[in-house]
Amino acid sequence: MTFHIEAVRDPVATARAIRAAGARAAFAVKPGTDFAPYEDLLPEVDMVLVMTVEPGFGGQSFMADQMPKVRRVREAVRRHGGEVWVQVDGGVSADTIEQCAEAGADVFVAGSAVYGKDSAADAVAELRALAERHRH
Repeated sequence: MTFHIEAVRDPVATARAIRAAGARAAFAVKPGTDFAPYEDLLPEVDMVLVMTVEPGFGGQSFMADQMPKVRRVREAVRRHGGEVWVQVDGGVSADTIEQCAEAGADVFVAGSAVYGKDSAADAVAELRALAERHRH
């Protein structure tokens, strides 16, 4: 279960309640939000979602300027250890997934790039192959 970091008062309590309920906990960071103040939360979560569009509606253009943030999150995960996934969401497509993987993402949300195609299964297979070529 993913919550927006900007929307909660006590992210530690929120993450712990999610985990106590038996789910994986994750927090999302909007494009304008710096990750650095939340690095200490990594032991409390299973995933960090870096938004690569402003949340709210599908079909927006991918924000490549978020790749340095993805790198910072990946580096922080390496420093802290553990199994924390780095996810990207927004504008992920065959044209953008490789730069996401190169930056350190290992979970990808693709809406229009999958459901706008004739075969969703073929689109997923293509995205997976592109991401795997650049996975760390």
